[in-house]
Amino acid sequence: MTLLTNPVLVSVIVLCVLCLLKLNVLMSLIIAAMTGAVLGGISIPDAMGILCDGFSGNANTALAYVLLGTFATAIASTGLADMASKKLSKLMGGKGGSFLLLILAAVACLSQNLIPVHIAFIPILIPPMLAMFNEMKIDRRGVACALAFGLKAPYISIPFGFGAIFMGIIADNMTANGMETSVSEVAHYNWMLGCCMLVGLLIAVFVTYRKPREYKMIAADTSAHDAVSDHFTAAHAVTLVAILAVVVVQVMADSLALAALTGVLVMVVGGAVKWNKIDEQFDGGVRIMGLIGFIMLVAGGYAEVMKATGAVNELVEAAISVMGGNKWIAATVITLIGLLVTMGIGSSFSTVPVVAILYVPLCQRMGFSVPATIILMSAAAALGDAGSPASDTTLGPTAGLNADGQHNHIWDTCVPTFLHYNIPLMIGAIVISQFV
Repeated sequence: MTLLTNPVLVSVIVLCVLCLLKLNVLMSLIIAAMTGAVLGGISIPDAMGILCDGFSGNANTALAYVLLGTFATAIASTGLADMASKKLSKLMGGKGGSFLLLILAAVACLSQNLIPVHIAFIPILIPPMLAMFNEMKIDRRGVACALAFGLKAPYISIPFGFGAIFMGIIADNMTANGMETSVSEVAHYNWMLGCCMLVGLLIAVFVTYRKPREYKMIAADTSAHDAVSDHFTAAHAVTLVAILAVVVVQVMADSLALAALTGVLVMVVGGAVKWNKIDEQFDGGVRIMGLIGFIMLVAGGYAEVMKATGAVNELVEAAISVMGGNKWIAATVITLIGLLVTMGIGSSFSTVPVVAILYVPLCQRMGFSVPATIILMSAAAALGDAGSPASDTTLGPTAGLNADGQHNHIWDTCVPTFLHYNIPLMIGAIVISQFV
């Protein structure tokens, strides 16, 4: 079997091509899995059975996604996050442009862990601020970079909220593929990748997009912002207690699914979410996170199909011969493949099970340490998230910044975030992996 006909390699190439052609990610994963199975001598019915059996590997992560989405929806229904965003937009008026962008980055960071509403705050916070951005001649590409930093850097480097999910996926998949590690060990090293992204943020804010940029004064849709109440209510107080409960349970039980469930229950018992509205919150949670959760299930099944082909070891051997045993070349190839896969899939979280089946054995054979493998795995999964047209990291900022029709998704969000975050992440991962 040659390198070019290896079932795993062919499957990954098929997956990337289909995703880049904008075929649905789930369909792409299934077709790619079946392609690899057939080339590996597995019948399609048997491959489908293996695919479904592999769902269990990521079941906990998928459940955590849905429950966290439900909790985020419940928070949004109380209006607490909206009220905080509205007050913040008032407080930030008249500040210096660079300072304002850093504040926005910090706010976006909080949406990933402290108040896990993800991108839901952007349609509330950003559209009313567009007029102020125009008056201050702030380049919206810098705003997109600031928001993208807050949506991405925390889950890479902080083991809370979405970060707990991401690091848990890294740890679980590394362990499942023969290199035992833990969430705490992942967190111990991943902060370095967060520092790489911080460099990109500072370059974007203080160098690349510092110059003034003119925009037309066009009225944006601020109805969502205007509808938000300024009054602090009992429901808001209960929501704050629920957020605190989520943090405490997550730390004590080390389970984001249990923590999110606790938060929802506190809000229900405390009356912040009405009993007859619980179905709506779960429906909202499924809409926000359900697809990603199911992608995680299918990605786990995909990984099992690739293992069943028995072609992973052959691919590793072939890759090592091509790389000549050079760790610098190996790290570069690993990050480039991760970039391609994540750009196609649009989700760092869903990328991990796909690449882990190859990366962990490859890193072991190349002599990379566990910390180095953590760095390479995390970076490979995260690379592309900031530049992918299908990622929440880019779709969220565009949704707010294009409220007046003056912000292009590709050229004003995807390209700037790709350049300022993926390049530092790639360089950082390659260099760090050689010394840890």
